[in-house]
Amino acid sequence: MNDGAGFADISPTTLADLLGRAQVMDIGIRPLWDSMPRVAGPAFTVRCPPGDNLMLHAAIHRAGPGSIVVVESGDVDYALAGGNVCAVARRRGIAAFVADGVIRDLAEVREMGFPVFARGVIPIPGTKAAVTPLDTRVRCGGVDVDPGDIVVADEEGIVVVPGARRKRVLLDARRRSAAEAAETLTDWETAHRARIDALLTANQPTD
Repeated sequence: MNDGAGFADISPTTLADLLGRAQVMDIGIRPLWDSMPRVAGPAFTVRCPPGDNLMLHAAIHRAGPGSIVVVESGDVDYALAGGNVCAVARRRGIAAFVADGVIRDLAEVREMGFPVFARGVIPIPGTKAAVTPLDTRVRCGGVDVDPGDIVVADEEGIVVVPGARRKRVLLDARRRSAAEAAETLTDWETAHRARIDALLTANQPTD
């Protein structure tokens, strides 16, 4: 079961408003092509030392269907994965890769439609030598990610919902989204002007 399924219709912008900056990955980790669909799912976490991709290659055979493989690497000199790795991940039901690093074979990955959020593309692969534990806390894009945290990613950015808070956050996000959908632009404009005017008054410099 994909614990993140309920988050698929929630925008990262809504989640960011609720969770704050600490749960939002930095802007360097982006969808690698335009019009990539939103993905949401529980994190399966991987740590790859710079220049090595062994554990990501191991993870695609161990991560469950619907999971998002989140990779701590911080290396942009060697690719973590290529077309075949992404194809196997897709066939096994993995929802996406979110990688603090780079991949290769972009045309293949784009054509198959496997979502990858990463720092970019480079043609040279990493080595396969370093064994590190799978599914432990990692740091990706400036955010600590634990196994089972819910990752929501699209063109707006990537938000990590702590697993222990996912039910409350989902409920609050649905309420917020419903309220925003019911609000007309005129309603928003009126409330916005009143709020901004009040802030201008409250923050007016004094002599």
